[in-house]
Order: sequence, then C-alpha cells, then structure tokens
Amino acid sequence: MILAKVVGTVVCSSRNDSMNGARYLLVEKSNQHGERKGDYLVALDVLGAGHDELVMVTEGSPSRETPLTTNKPVDALIVGIVDKIDENEQVTYMK
Repeated sequence: MILAKVVGTVVCSSRNDSMNGARYLLVEKSNQHGERKGDYLVALDVLGAGHDELVMVTEGSPSRETPLTTNKPVDALIVGIVDKIDENEQVTYMK
C-alpha cells in the first residue's frame, strides 16, 4: 500500500471498465508527512476522497479483490482516507 495526495480528477468520455458512476482521481505519491514525490497514478475512488486529502492506495491485483472491482480492469484503488499518522510516538501527519 502507498500514501498519495489527491491532486485532480480524471474524466473519460469513453471507458471500457463496465463500472457505471466510477470516479477516477489523479493522485501523487507522498511520504508519511504528506510531502509529494512527483510520481502520479490514476486511482479508482470508492470512498469520496477530496482534493488535497492524503489517501492510502493499493496497486495491482489486490485492487481487483473488492465486490465492486472483481474481474474489472483496475490497477489502483483508494482504500482509505488518512486522518493521522503516528511514527515513533510522534505525529508526522494530521488532517
């Protein structure tokens, strides 16, 4: 699983994923402090993440192991919206 910041929305006029109403977000990989790394992904959002939120993203085959994404062409899925990160008893990120 990776951490990423939501930086935009991806809109397609044509898709072949058979998921009506699916929302795709552009996310930028981040560190545990929420600092961006300059590496981007398009991730399916099933949680309603907002712009500039820190999210947890799963990539690859685990992205296709939910009731909504089984046997669908999904490679990145937002699975959590981060509220707080505590590292070595120090808060490194707070929403």
